[in-house]
Amino acid sequence: MLRPKIPTMPTPTGHVTPPVVVEPTAVVPAAQTPPPAPAPSRSVVQLTPGTALALVGGGTAVVLVVGAVLVSMLLAVAITGVSVAVCAVVLRSLLASETKRC
Repeated sequence: MLRPKIPTMPTPTGHVTPPVVVEPTAVVPAAQTPPPAPAPSRSVVQLTPGTALALVGGGTAVVLVVGAVLVSMLLAVAITGVSVAVCAVVLRSLLASETKRC
């Protein structure tokens, strides 16, 4: 049968360096340092009239865009439902007229 070929590891070529020996060092305790000062509290954000107007305008734009997307999706679902209903009425009419002929 078919036998897979197992690749062999090639021997390294070029300059091979021996592993470096790391010698342990003694740990010398350092002088105690005082804890850092607490960070200042968060600064208060102040809104200027221009910034507030920009925020209101941006929020209004977001609401209008989301509303337009939702209305268009609702309209697409409604149109699809009406077209399926019309197709069902036409098929029912075709099937009913065919049974009356026989």
